[in-house]
Amino acid sequence: MPRRKRQFVREWKPDALHNNTLVGHFVGMIMWNGKKSAAENIIYDAFEIIHGRTKKSGLNIFEQAIKNVSPLLQLKSRRVGGANYQVPVLVSGERRQVLAMRWIRDACRKRKGKRIAEKLADELLDASNKTGAAMKKRDETHRVAEANKAFAHFA
Repeated sequence: MPRRKRQFVREWKPDALHNNTLVGHFVGMIMWNGKKSAAENIIYDAFEIIHGRTKKSGLNIFEQAIKNVSPLLQLKSRRVGGANYQVPVLVSGERRQVLAMRWIRDACRKRKGKRIAEKLADELLDASNKTGAAMKKRDETHRVAEANKAFAHFA
């Protein structure tokens, strides 16, 4: 009998402006208290700020940032013989995107001072240039996974 509940795959609807399911999923992650239109406005404002600074499409910068921040490895706890081991495992495609979006969102929320759209634009630009807090989180995850490579045979 399985120990975990069954996970249901959720189909994310594409956003209204770009017709992109990745942006639609990110809108759902940014959203607070069911205010979807406010979350969409934040993301679209961030895309406009990015376009004003770089003269590139905000959507392209967003996709590049997600691709850069996506982790290849993650740690899973395995209990073997009364001891818990952190075992590095490869991350699947959907989970990679979810982790990348979560890390970008959290890094954006931790920034101080500006309005949320400007903080999101800064974090997306940093992530697309392979810098910033979200990239630091990814590199730290990879570093710990490499350090625990000795336990990979428990996977």
